[in-house]
Amino acid sequence: MQSTFSGIELGKRSLIAHNQSITTTGHNISNASVEGYSRQRVILDAFDPIYMPDLTRENTPGQLGQGVIASRVERIQDGILEGRIVSQANGRGYWAAKDSYLLSLEQVYNEPGDLSVRSLLDRFWGAWQELSIHPEELAARQAVIERGEALIDGIHSRYSSLKQLRDMVEVDITANVNRVNEILGKVSVLNEQIVKVKAMGDNPNDLLDKRDNFVRELSGIIDITVDTRDPDEYIINTGGMHLLQGRVVTGLSLAPDAENEGYSRVLWAKSGEEVGFKGGSLAALLELRDSDIKGEIQNLDLMTVNFIDLVNEVHRRGFGLSGKTGLDFFTEYPLINNLAGNYDRNGDGQYDSSYIFRLNGSNTLDPTEQVGLSGTITLSGRDGAVSIDYFPTDTVSDVVKRINLSGAEVVARLDLEGKLSLKATTAHAKGNPDFVIRHVEDSGQFLVGYAGILRNSAAGGAFDWQRPDAVESIRGEGASFAVAPVAHPSGWIEVNKSVKNDPGSIASGFGENGRPANPGDGSAALAIASLRNSEVMLGGIRTFDDYFAKTVADVGLKGERAARALETENAIMKELEDMKQSISGVNIDEEFSELIKFQHGYTAASRFITELNKMYDTIINRLGV
Repeated sequence: MQSTFSGIELGKRSLIAHNQSITTTGHNISNASVEGYSRQRVILDAFDPIYMPDLTRENTPGQLGQGVIASRVERIQDGILEGRIVSQANGRGYWAAKDSYLLSLEQVYNEPGDLSVRSLLDRFWGAWQELSIHPEELAARQAVIERGEALIDGIHSRYSSLKQLRDMVEVDITANVNRVNEILGKVSVLNEQIVKVKAMGDNPNDLLDKRDNFVRELSGIIDITVDTRDPDEYIINTGGMHLLQGRVVTGLSLAPDAENEGYSRVLWAKSGEEVGFKGGSLAALLELRDSDIKGEIQNLDLMTVNFIDLVNEVHRRGFGLSGKTGLDFFTEYPLINNLAGNYDRNGDGQYDSSYIFRLNGSNTLDPTEQVGLSGTITLSGRDGAVSIDYFPTDTVSDVVKRINLSGAEVVARLDLEGKLSLKATTAHAKGNPDFVIRHVEDSGQFLVGYAGILRNSAAGGAFDWQRPDAVESIRGEGASFAVAPVAHPSGWIEVNKSVKNDPGSIASGFGENGRPANPGDGSAALAIASLRNSEVMLGGIRTFDDYFAKTVADVGLKGERAARALETENAIMKELEDMKQSISGVNIDEEFSELIKFQHGYTAASRFITELNKMYDTIINRLGV
């Protein structure tokens, strides 16, 4: 039968349950401003009644209730919505990193501006134009030197700024990898604590919130997926690999990449394999460093190496006031001292490669003449060999244009003497050096007997960089070549010291039949000034003005795309976070209402116990008196 004093237990349970509800409500109010906190609710259930259905129960009608009990403290959260937020966070992290650094990249160019490289180059051309009009004046020659040095300083400054920006990204990559490992370590500890708490039958709500916050932060850095099917084995994946499984962490590590100027590769710490990310700030930083910023440095190098090569080509043929000729206006430094371009690429002490920047043919060609030949030219490209077909009805200009638009990492032009010149451009693949011709082959006779670059046709007569003395495959008499320049020419070129010390040696005229130019001859200076609007053989870019227009446009479009994408990602995330806040966030007014409700419940339970106390006092102290 029911105990006389069972009401005390019933009241006590009510006090405990309402006290726990009040405490939980206070906990919600205290954490209302904590990021990522999910509000909690005490789930109240009726306690098991007396007289459960069995053969020992009293023959008493009905079940006698035993009050209330706090069965659990529940975290209010939508798991599906949380998963969407985690998957969306990597997109926002990716574009946030892109937008920040692309804005810095736009500021490097400072276009248009009086001190931009484009403006300095315009003044350089203007100085040569002035010298062509006044070739006898030393003042005009001094102006050429000063404008040339100002241009070089501008190019150096741009290269230095781009290099510093790339170094900043490298530091950011290191910080992101360290943060990933730090987060994984903290989540691993939380996983252990969560499993232990759940094993005791409790709900580790605050620990779960902390873990969710770390996972959201991690998702902003790298693209991850979370597997919660096994409550004891909380799994975080990226790139098809487990970053975390329960307490077991497979972290990331960094290793210098010799093929990428010593910049870091992101590897799996255990296997040493390179990790590929598809989203998050770390993927954006790697792309910025190895594609966007590196590409801008390569474009600047490409413009610079062609600029100095073309200016020097004209200047060497011209004569100064003193009759000097064969002098370079800019100093060009070869990558290696070996005259044949032989290079020890694998470091074993033996020459195994040929680093050649330019191949010049021996025959003078007419750009409008039909070649009368057919065949296929094979050149090295970014993703392998590139084939360019030519036909008898093609003119020399047609073949040159076809080579430049083929996507090969070799471009063509006719030099001042009308001879075909092939030059290497920058390389897309990390393992390939910039400004090194890797392969030139012709199945027919255009590059062989017609242009006079190669000795023989087909594979047997091909020029290939993966062997020493590869220049022996080019035609002997009249053909020439140039060794590859030191890496990043935009960082080291300078005006020739001989020219600076003797302004009169600046070439202003070409002369005739090998004799010095006549006084007043400004033909060489005019030819250099005319390079401004000449095709400079940069592949799809034709003139220097085209280069600057394309470069500024590309950077601006990338920045605009990043800004718009980030705006879209922020709008999506705001909507998701607002939905999460409406479900899991703490509403102060609602919590106050709950607090009043639980206070009334606690007061009522207290009053109930007080009345029971009066009844027991009557029974114990007054009955029978």
